[in-house]
Amino acid sequence: MPKIKGDALILSIYDEDNTAYRPVACLTSNSLNRTVNIIESQTKCAPGEIEKTKGTQTYLLSADGEYQDSTSVGGSTATASHDYLMEAMDNDAITWRMSTGLADTPFYYGTAIISDLSLTGDAGDAVSTFSTTFEGSGLIVTTDPKAGA
Repeated sequence: MPKIKGDALILSIYDEDNTAYRPVACLTSNSLNRTVNIIESQTKCAPGEIEKTKGTQTYLLSADGEYQDSTSVGGSTATASHDYLMEAMDNDAITWRMSTGLADTPFYYGTAIISDLSLTGDAGDAVSTFSTTFEGSGLIVTTDPKAGA
């Protein structure tokens, strides 16, 4: 069974102005975490038995990367780094895409709110870094919601 390398999982966000997905620049890691809330109930018909049912689903995307210039003249405006994400954080929601490395399902898509964005520049470091968290809104899908937009 072929293994999928972490390098294949590229996170991008949709640029409404240029109607294209921008890869989040120079990520060192990114992850997708889905959670299903469990609803527990107990009735008098079955004392002592706890029934568990599936409730709502939520998800988080998190990413860490190297800080790159992705908005200034001369910067890499085809990518999205901390400065671009900081502007996008002011929006209500963003559309994201993550490549999967799979042949039959090449991308996951969703809508999210950027809930956390931090920038770190320690003295002596060769490059500053950033971290971000996207909180999902709605379902993760495999069809591009921006196709034909």
